[in-house]
Order: sequence, then structure tokens, then C-alpha cells
Amino acid sequence: MQTRTRRHFFQDCGLGVGKIALASLLANDMVPRVGCADSNTPRPTAPKPTHFPAKAKRVIYLFMAGAPSQLELFDNKPKLKELEGKPLPPSVIKGQRYAFIQPDAAVLGPRFKFAKHGEAGIELSEMLPHLAKVSDEIAVVRSMHTDLFNHAPAQLFVNTGSGIPGRPSMGAWLSYGIGSEADDLPSFVVLKSGGSLSGGAAMWSAGFLPSEHQGVPFRNQGDPILNVSNPPGFDMRAQREALDVIRQLNQQRLDVVGDPEISTRINAYEMAYRMQSRAPELMDFAQEDQATLDMYGAKQGDPQAAFANNCLLARRMAERGVRFIQVYHAGWDHHSNVEGGIKGQTKQTDQASAALISDLRQRGLLDDTLVIWGGEFGRTPMVEASAALGRSNGRDHHPQAFSVWLAGGGIRRGMSLGKTDELGFHVTEDPVHVSDLQATILHLLGLDHRRLAFRFRGLDFRLTGVEDRQVVNRLLA
Repeated sequence: MQTRTRRHFFQDCGLGVGKIALASLLANDMVPRVGCADSNTPRPTAPKPTHFPAKAKRVIYLFMAGAPSQLELFDNKPKLKELEGKPLPPSVIKGQRYAFIQPDAAVLGPRFKFAKHGEAGIELSEMLPHLAKVSDEIAVVRSMHTDLFNHAPAQLFVNTGSGIPGRPSMGAWLSYGIGSEADDLPSFVVLKSGGSLSGGAAMWSAGFLPSEHQGVPFRNQGDPILNVSNPPGFDMRAQREALDVIRQLNQQRLDVVGDPEISTRINAYEMAYRMQSRAPELMDFAQEDQATLDMYGAKQGDPQAAFANNCLLARRMAERGVRFIQVYHAGWDHHSNVEGGIKGQTKQTDQASAALISDLRQRGLLDDTLVIWGGEFGRTPMVEASAALGRSNGRDHHPQAFSVWLAGGGIRRGMSLGKTDELGFHVTEDPVHVSDLQATILHLLGLDHRRLAFRFRGLDFRLTGVEDRQVVNRLLA
């Protein structure tokens, strides 16, 4: 295999050392160029045709890491109040496993009152007063269930379809499958608040897909992406010229070895260059009026308003064509003091989540933007209490039943789907598996989950795996 030396470079590019030096000396008198060196080169994340007409163009996924208690928020179970302090019947808990409690732990009743809201009469906890005001825009699914009961694998499962790291995330699948409408921002952006995530960076990985499809984390303050700004004394003109040379070297190597990751590297450099001007503008709330900031509770630079800021950023990214915006908010793992924990978390998230729906609606974006809110599993009807661990009045992990809500993007408005038994333990009506939800999300974006596949190591992999998963048609408008 022929390799390129520095002599090849100087010969092929038609430049000598003297010319390069002269170009550097004259750089300050030159006009910077905008965009990539070769505007005819297609973006790897350019929009692609869908399998069938899409109802949604983009996704904003508000992922509540740690697993919110459905029994304090969405699934009202008065029977638990009657049974508080007593164990569940053996027939209910037979064969069950839990992370931190014994199956015969005593029942813990719901900590908050519930009421019905809107024309549809959706029942919500008193801890969700802002969501109650937009309840006719949402669909609540109370019959979710999953296969995994520990945080890291369960979070990975919701985000990637597998409890094992290394699989492509949902945003990466969408970037690969239908591309992005954004020219100067990534197709898949990640925003975080509330603390660490058990599933880690594998939740926004591209897995075995080309790495250009992985999620790009944006920071809450300072440069949105580390090193997106040039160092002092290095202007955009010099940056453009350096990128042109690097691009030529990478292209030569790509022509020799054909490694697609070299193409990814070329496009990553070009995207970074375009983001140097676009990303700071995106992150600047100066263009937003005070009424909008107040609606979200957003305060730029305030760590206490991080989730609200991220929700507002998500709307701004949706306006600019980003395909998948993943907003992670950690801190929902209430093994102790579930009442206090829910109060704290809803104070941070309820207003901004509802504001996002209202803001998208008034801007004409909600009909083609799919918004999802939910965690990785639910919480037990039984109490978690451990003197050794310093825990009391908490709830353990519960994969058998939990709740999510969806809005916009082809979702039926003002509906409740699915039921659990009177104890909130098992799903009794319209069960929705995590993979069914994934299939439904893909469907709303015009993709058949059985046809969106990537061949890796001799197998055709899909987000929804090999089992026969179903689109939840009752959720569709």
C-alpha cells in the first residue's frame, strides 16, 4: 500500500514551504470563507427519504433519569392508602425480585392528592400543576413495562434498545435513517441537568453506526462545546485555511484506504467550523423576550434553572432543524423520602416541561415535534426502609409498570392509555413495552422499525431488536 510523505503533500497540493509561509503572512489581509471547502460534498446527515409520510419531523425526549414514581405523579391508587403498613398478598408478589427490598415489604400509600383536568379529564398529581394546564395536549401512558430493573441497563434499554453498552442510541438511528434539517448544528444533541447518569455516554452513542451520528453533548454555560472557540490570535480565516489543508490530507488518505471513519473526521471538522458561529448564537437567550423566559423559568447561567434552560434550548434547536434533542434530567431515584424527592424534582421540571408544550404550540411547531417525558422504569407500591442505609419512606425499582407522557408530532391529544391493577403493581390493560414505544416513535417519523436496520458482524441490527414489537396505534392521532 502506498503511503504519503510530506514530499507527496508539497508536490500534490502545488505549494512550497515559501508559499505556505507567504500565505500565513498575508492571512490578516484576506477575507474569511464561510462553509466547507467543497460545497458540493453532501453532508452525511443530509435529509433522507422516509419509508412513508411522517407526522413528526423531530423529537424532544425529556428523559427523567432515576425513574419517577408513577404512584406520586400519574397513576392514582387509593387502595394503597387503605393498605398502608400491610404487606401485599403473596399471590401478587410471588416470584418477584427487587434491588433493595424484600417482596413482603409493607405497602406505602400515595403521598399526594390527584385530580382530573381539562376537557379530557386526565388525572394528575397535585405536584404537576403546570402540566395540568396543558393536559388536553398530552397522552399519558400508564401501562409501560420493561425487562430490566437496575438503572444503568434500564436507561440503556430505553435509549438504545439494549441493556448492554455498544448499541446505537435512538437519536443515532434517526440521524442515520433520515438525516437532519440542520446545516450548521449536529443532527443529535444532548443536554443534561440534575446530576450524573447511570447509563453514561453509551446512552447517546452511535454504537456500530458511523460515528458522525452520535449525540453531541452541549454544556449549560460557557462554550456550548469544549474548544469550540478559537484560541487568542487564531481567527476564522486562519481556521478555514488550516481546515482546507487538513481536509486535503484526510481526503488523500481516504482515497487510499477507504476507511469511512476518515470521512466522518472530515465532516466533523467542517461541522465544528460551522458551529463556531452558530452555536454561540443558539445558546444566547438575549433574543428571547422576558415573557418567554418567565414561562419556562429560564435564567441563563443559573444552575438551579438548568432544566428550564435546556427546555428552552430544545425549542430553539427544534426551530433550527436539529432532528433529535435529548434532554436528560437526573435525580429521580427516591429510595428514601419519596415525598420530598418528588416535591424537589417537580419544582425543577414541571413548569418548563409544560412551557415547552405551550411554546411549541404557539409557534406552530408542536404538530410536527414529538415530545416525550419519562424514565427507565417505575417504583414499587411497597415501602423501602433501611436503618442500615439510612432510608425510610422510599420506593424501590419496579419494571412491571410505569408511566410516560407524549405530546405533539402525531400523538392523539388529551387521552389516557392503559391501566394497572388497584395496587399499581401489574399492567392490566393495553400493555406497552419499551420497544413498542420505540417502534411508535420511529413510525411517527416515517420509519418502519422492522426495516430500519444496519448490518454489523453478519447480522441485521434494529433499535427494537428481533422480537415482534408493535406500533401503539391507539396513541396516534
